[in-house]
Amino acid sequence: MCGENSSSLTPGFFVLNGVPGLEAAHAWIALPFCFMYVTAVLGNCGLIHLIGHEEALHRPMYYFLALLSFTDVTLCTTTVPNMLCILWFNLKEIDFNACLAQMFFVHMLTGMESGVLMLMALDRYVAICYPLRYSTILTNPVIAKAGLATFLRGVLLILPFAFLTKRLPYCRGNSIPHTYCDHMSVAKVSCGNFKVNAIYGLLAALLIGGFDMFCITVSYTMILRAVVSLSSAEARQKAFGTCTSHICAIVITYVPALFTIFTHRFGGQNIPHHVHILIANLYLMLPPTLNPIVYGVKTKQIREGVIKLFFKEKDVLVTK
Repeated sequence: MCGENSSSLTPGFFVLNGVPGLEAAHAWIALPFCFMYVTAVLGNCGLIHLIGHEEALHRPMYYFLALLSFTDVTLCTTTVPNMLCILWFNLKEIDFNACLAQMFFVHMLTGMESGVLMLMALDRYVAICYPLRYSTILTNPVIAKAGLATFLRGVLLILPFAFLTKRLPYCRGNSIPHTYCDHMSVAKVSCGNFKVNAIYGLLAALLIGGFDMFCITVSYTMILRAVVSLSSAEARQKAFGTCTSHICAIVITYVPALFTIFTHRFGGQNIPHHVHILIANLYLMLPPTLNPIVYGVKTKQIREGVIKLFFKEKDVLVTK
């Protein structure tokens, strides 16, 4: 059967089984993810609205933050609504092409999220190491080109995932033990040789995540050297204080990502499959949920903007 033409072995749809081994708890598992999704949508959309309307936030750092928020809310929207339908309503079927599309957007947007974090690290590097040239280096056209380059990088490197997965024959059935269409989870359902998928997936992860982490590490090494060289302790604290929100965002994003990658590659047999699935979902949900909270708590300008916007809306309601 596996020797037949692969086009005749392409299923019309896949069945996403949710969290295998925890089927009885699906309804309860969905509750925290639903709460996180609502929090992520409200928080990120509110942040984008605030940055767009507050003149004081029209600066490179906040433009990159708005791009990160847009990426985050789009990322969780590609997976969570469908996941909730699986866990709450047992609607497990997904069209084959829709599965490939979801797979593309999940991986492209996670790559773009990583890229935006890298751009934000470069922004902090320029702001701290070249403060007098900050506004001339990071102009609006430069920011737009950097964002576009990050988007195109994700599209060009992730698009082969769909073609590599579509060429595989699926003669072992169409059941995927996951809540969304992940590249390797789909490829492993195939009865064909998916070694090329595995190698290219690792290569894409290195070209995107590896490159971004290298740039972030170099940026913060240079920032640390610049901060340490400052004569005043207050100046050092103020300079490094502008980076704390971004460092939190990096930790929130990369720790679950690295856990997922390394356990899949090196220690998957020792960890229950449902743990892999839950961590993979947290990897997609934690950054969109926590980033607006972190930036709202840690960034003085955003806190002031929220208060200002709140009282402005209140005054408008009173005058009406």
